[in-house]
Amino acid sequence: MNIIDEILKLKKEKNAVILAHCYQPVEIDEVADFVGDSLYLSKMAATTNADIIVFAGVHFMAQSAKLLNPEKKVLLPNLNSGCFMADMIDVKQLREFKNQHPNIPVVCYINSTAEVKAESDICCTSSNALEIVKSLNAKEVLFLPDTYLGKWVEHKLGNVKVTTYNGFCPTHLRIRTEDINNARKMYPDAEILTHPECHWEVCKLSDFVGSTKDIMEYAKKSKGKQFVIATEKGVVDRLNRDSKLFGWEKEFILIKDDIICQNMKWNTLEDIYNSLKYEQHEVNVDKEVFCYAKKCVERMFEALKTGSIK
Repeated sequence: MNIIDEILKLKKEKNAVILAHCYQPVEIDEVADFVGDSLYLSKMAATTNADIIVFAGVHFMAQSAKLLNPEKKVLLPNLNSGCFMADMIDVKQLREFKNQHPNIPVVCYINSTAEVKAESDICCTSSNALEIVKSLNAKEVLFLPDTYLGKWVEHKLGNVKVTTYNGFCPTHLRIRTEDINNARKMYPDAEILTHPECHWEVCKLSDFVGSTKDIMEYAKKSKGKQFVIATEKGVVDRLNRDSKLFGWEKEFILIKDDIICQNMKWNTLEDIYNSLKYEQHEVNVDKEVFCYAKKCVERMFEALKTGSIK
């Protein structure tokens, strides 16, 4: 029996669900129950009836799953799977940021620790950042940790001042304006699809800007046949696989070869097998911050449902 069969067998025996982010190695999809971006996986984590959640992603994602499922066991296959952006701000730095800008609502990107979420008013993902900021009905918001996503929101809304913390995604910041210009020359018929964690100048030059899920949906529905993808390689891998599988006759090109998040690539099928077999690398959230962090995430879902936040 191969490792995929072993994992599927363990899943059934232990009533486990495997969530996989679409930046993960593409072979993990063979055992995953749900594959998608942070928002989609948060929704799946909130509704699962499994006893064990194996989160093939990074640490903050597993923490978020635990916040939404306090009674379930949440496992991270490989403990090296952190997030450079999430590590750029801690509670002390957040409190200092808030003290510099008092009485302004704090929007916390899901790419952050539970401790930082506990000090924030509401959470968002790249899929819903515009909706979440709009739901606050505020003239100014604080946005952290990603300054580029925050400034993209400010430009898109036009009527809200978004004061951002100086965090960023090292992977997306490798994409420069010259990369977009070079892609235009090499692939003149291609549409360029870009993640909003990229620099605003890169976003301005792109044909479409959206979250990983939005990029994939746009590419599937577009009548175009060639696309340059300005986000993590895992998205391109999945789009090219699906193009062959479903006969789309579309070509997806990574903007350049080094747009790879190593933290997202740590997890392997072997790691998933071991985490399930031995129920190892359990992720928990400190009791002192749990309720506050959970409320931050729950407010996101409330705002998406009602269009406003109390």
